[in-house]
Amino acid sequence: MATVQATTLNGQTVSIAPEAIERFRATFRGVILEQGDPGYDEARKIWNGMHDRYPALIARCSGTADIAAAVSFARDEGIRLSVRGGGHNVAGTAVIDDGLVIDNSLMRGVYVDPVRRTARAQPGARWGDLDREAQQFGLATTGGEVSTTGIAGFTLGGGMGMLQRKYGLACDNLISVQVVTAAGEIITASESEHPDLFWAIRGGGGNFGVISSFEFQLHPFEPEAFALTVFYPFEDGVNLLRNWREFCETAPDEVTTQVLIWSMPPLPEIPEEMHFAPVLTFVGLYAGSVADGEKALQPLRELGESLIDMSGPAPYVQVQSDFDPFFPDGNLYYWKSIFADDLSDAVIEASLRQASEARTGESALIIRQLGGAISRVPEDATAFGNRQAKYNISYDSMWQDPAVSETNIAYVRRSWDEMNELTSGGVYLNFAGFAEDVDSLARAGHQRNYERLQRVKRHYDPTNLFRSNINIQP
Repeated sequence: MATVQATTLNGQTVSIAPEAIERFRATFRGVILEQGDPGYDEARKIWNGMHDRYPALIARCSGTADIAAAVSFARDEGIRLSVRGGGHNVAGTAVIDDGLVIDNSLMRGVYVDPVRRTARAQPGARWGDLDREAQQFGLATTGGEVSTTGIAGFTLGGGMGMLQRKYGLACDNLISVQVVTAAGEIITASESEHPDLFWAIRGGGGNFGVISSFEFQLHPFEPEAFALTVFYPFEDGVNLLRNWREFCETAPDEVTTQVLIWSMPPLPEIPEEMHFAPVLTFVGLYAGSVADGEKALQPLRELGESLIDMSGPAPYVQVQSDFDPFFPDGNLYYWKSIFADDLSDAVIEASLRQASEARTGESALIIRQLGGAISRVPEDATAFGNRQAKYNISYDSMWQDPAVSETNIAYVRRSWDEMNELTSGGVYLNFAGFAEDVDSLARAGHQRNYERLQRVKRHYDPTNLFRSNINIQP
């Protein structure tokens, strides 16, 4: 049995003796993989094909006890660790070179309590898992716009979704979490237990421990909702976005919308001659009856002469997975986003020009409508910052050819830098590039909550064991 080489917290290389790994295996019910083991190469893959990393060990956990054993092993051996839930983060923080990956991706159980209207989910669950179970009882909560998104990283980073203006962010719907701390302790955090930790994990990312279960508040939501999907020609972009801005000013909380400035997708129901044409796609969802939703969203179907209108009643679970085909596993992705206090004419004009400069037809510039329930939560009630922003602008660059990676990344960075001069400059940490200049990112994402987060970090993770993230320095 070979000695395993790993990297310590301070960047040195150490050898882990076979006997130490065998002791680890004896405390572990799941599977521990080393390089060369069957299944290792598959287990190290994540959604974003830009990241090709080789961990020293991958601990595929079967439950909370396994998570605690893995945390204790990494701490006692002094080696770096990362935590994988759904593995869907663009920055690829779920997997690291030469460290231990605590892999929770097989822990996907979801239990719904229809009486209390709650759901308890394991950390490997995807939003498609939770949506499907909750909808069995006519319930839902704010979740990811792609059903394969993991609930863990999404929620810890805040969690924007198509129910956000009615019910708030995903982190606003957390009731409690079970956490494995850096000390290997298993504790519950809620408003009444370890409230400082509960405050911090709602937007503070994976800085404070490994979450082994999430308890969410659910809300009544009929299986069918009115969903908006309407395509308009790119050349009408300025007027379309101005009119949408006006609509957003008075839209009820039940309405959540966004605009994708991208290319017409090559869907079967779209004429072939229109495939990949530059378009503005307005999408939205109404958190209420189909009839009320059709009435509330009708103005966005009449902004101008539409190319195709695919709006109508649809099952909620279907709406939550409509974007899945456009964000497949293994594609190459680089995303960055920025908050905007307003959608000024200068921002509109810059957005349209930047979208036209995108290097691939699959790339999209997405402007999300915020406000509503998000903005009514006090800025210091959770660690999530930038609650008063009215919009989020996201540069979602996607491609397959590695030869154009540098060009596409440069396009996003250049566009983001320009938009930073026109907006409030806050950052949504779930869309933060590859977490470059991590300290500046953390401060821009957490705003005035940053120093309080540092205090919580010092208490629960003083050695910064959990650092494969948008790291908060203790």
